[in-house]
Amino acid sequence: MSRPTDSRAPRVKNRAPAAIQITAEQLLREAQERQEVQFKAPKQRVEDFEELHEYRGRKRKEFEERIRRTRTKIKEWKSYASWEASQGEFERSRSVYERALDVDPRDVSLWLSYTEMELKNRNVQHARNLFDRAVTLLPRINQLWYKYVYLEELLQNIPGARQVFERWMKWEPEDKAWQAYIKMEERYNELDRASALYERWVAIRPEPRVWVKWAKFEEERGKLDKAREVFQMALEFFGDDAEQVEKAQAVFNAFAKMETRLKEFERARVIYKFALSRLPRSKSAALYAAYTRFEKQHGDRSGVESTVLGKRRIQYEEELAHDGRNYDVWFDYARLEEDAYRGERDDDAGVAEEVSPEKVREVYERAVAQVPPGNEKRHWRRYIFLWLNYAIFEELETKDISRARQIYKTAIELVPHKQFTFAKIWLLFAKFEI
Repeated sequence: MSRPTDSRAPRVKNRAPAAIQITAEQLLREAQERQEVQFKAPKQRVEDFEELHEYRGRKRKEFEERIRRTRTKIKEWKSYASWEASQGEFERSRSVYERALDVDPRDVSLWLSYTEMELKNRNVQHARNLFDRAVTLLPRINQLWYKYVYLEELLQNIPGARQVFERWMKWEPEDKAWQAYIKMEERYNELDRASALYERWVAIRPEPRVWVKWAKFEEERGKLDKAREVFQMALEFFGDDAEQVEKAQAVFNAFAKMETRLKEFERARVIYKFALSRLPRSKSAALYAAYTRFEKQHGDRSGVESTVLGKRRIQYEEELAHDGRNYDVWFDYARLEEDAYRGERDDDAGVAEEVSPEKVREVYERAVAQVPPGNEKRHWRRYIFLWLNYAIFEELETKDISRARQIYKTAIELVPHKQFTFAKIWLLFAKFEI
């Protein structure tokens, strides 16, 4: 009769430590020692020209066999050409590169490897010819142009570098190319040439940042009248249209900051106000912030209050754009305009637009146009106070009695009295008439 098998692990009877302890370091050392030595090809020493000729022939045969099998693999072509160059066989290396260019003439890495080989071996004229061929074939590859220009400048051939840049600029490249050309002229103190380049640049790409770069360049070289002229040209280009003025905010900001640096604070203030007067409040937050900082640093009390007022207007406009029936915001907005009107009237300072009550009236007219959507009284409670505040403002602040009477009448006609009414509006209208 067979005994049942026990699936449990055998018990260890002797728990005493081994006499000889083996550390992890010893295990790793033994593993390293028992590793098989990797095979290394024996070094070949060429003793005479016959052996060298035989070695080269064997290597060429290997390379030719490889490129025959993988003709479109440019890496094999470059390895072959590099090996020929390492043997001092430059004519053969050029022949391999030319064969590779027949396979794929638009491979940028192949052109770069070819020119690098010529430059390493001081074949400068060959490298120049190669760059000329490369940029003619691939005029949109900026890397080739940069290396071509760098080579000419490295050889102190500045007229040659300038000619290369001129060829490049005919293709209207990216902004970095224009900046590289301008920086080269600046390095050799050809500032008038650099200024002419900026003028050509803005003619091709009339963006605000390009105008600002040009004006900053003129300012840094001390041509302040020219810098102002550049800014004025930019502003004339963008015009007075609100959309274009919004696009040119960076130009206005940079122009005002330049005038601030030159201590022409009134000029800067006029520039800020000109831009802000032509921009909608919701799209001029950044410009308003810059104007606020300017007034805090260089303005008087009324100027600071005016800019802060404008900033709060923008904030209320943004909130109302999200919810036009937020009557609490309309109350705050109207109160802001009323306070501004009273302050300007009492101080008898500021521009005429801010002194007149038209801004207050505009806010109230926009507010009362937001009629509640239903005929439930709870929706109308806040809304009806906008009419009351509007009428009280016209009665007490502007003393326009006929306008206040018309406001009361319009409000009473608007309320759906068959569903509900408001005693307060009737009482205030009666007191007004008395």
